Amino acid sequence: MAFGVKRDELMAFKKKAERGEIALLTHYWIDERFPNSKTVTKAASADVEALKKWGRSYHLPENYIDYGHKNLPHYDLFGDIQLEILEKEGKWDQIERFHLKGDKE
Repeated sequence: MAFGVKRDELMAFKKKAERGEIALLTHYWIDERFPNSKTVTKAASADVEALKKWGRSYHLPENYIDYGHKNLPHYDLFGDIQLEILEKEGKWDQIERFHLKGDKE
């Protein structure tokens, strides 16, 4: 279950990904398979080769790409790799909004 994202944010994310760009979207997330994760970042692109290349730059295996969401292949990022990638991509708004560095900052 995903929540904490506004409709306009979701639409902008999808449009960017559909253009073949790498789009990042963080949201709150509950999945019993990952009880220690409260957020996930989707890294998506309709251009699968661009997504694979982007993933290699962060040492993400190609077999981690999820192809199951309406022609929007993506990586699901959480935990330390989520924070590391968001920092390197300069997505400070998402880091702060979802308290990915904890509540102390």
